[in-house]
Amino acid sequence: MAFAVMTLTDAAADRVKAIVDNAGSDAKGIRVGIKKGGCAGMEYAIDLVTEPNAKDDLIEHNGAKVWVAPEAVLYLLGTQMDFEVTTLRSGFTFHNPNQTSACGCGESVELKPADLAALAASGQPTVRAG
Repeated sequence: MAFAVMTLTDAAADRVKAIVDNAGSDAKGIRVGIKKGGCAGMEYAIDLVTEPNAKDDLIEHNGAKVWVAPEAVLYLLGTQMDFEVTTLRSGFTFHNPNQTSACGCGESVELKPADLAALAASGQPTVRAG
């Protein structure tokens, strides 16, 4: 049985829809990936999607579309994407069970790939192939 790589909160879905609405008619959603960088080693990367990549996993929630880059899937399994507004900043946040640490400024994280053997042993459904 297949399941979504990650989930979106209502606030994240609303923000994605607002980004797409403000970006123009070519925008279809956003793409989440992982890139090397920052003092902790990795950063979440978010890009606007005008042409979806067939290899990406698609997550839809309340009309918002988020594609996940294939190279990021093992690092994002089980992640909840949220959008927060505080007094000092606003932005997407990631509640990621694969995160082992983060830098002090909160811009970069250290991630480990999800343990697929542990997921299988727990009875969780696994990610669909291809």
